[in-house]
Amino acid sequence: MKPLKNKVSITLDADIIDKIKELAEEDDRSFSQYINLVLREHIKNLDKTE
Repeated sequence: MKPLKNKVSITLDADIIDKIKELAEEDDRSFSQYINLVLREHIKNLDKTE
């Protein structure tokens, strides 16, 4: 069973949006999937440094 997802609304700078869209397309992922991936990796890295 997949974990439940919640919708959130955030405001991002235009240049960040453009870059994330570009990277997501290169990785054959949706914008949302790519943001989840990046945030998950960031949190994992934070946990390693604690």
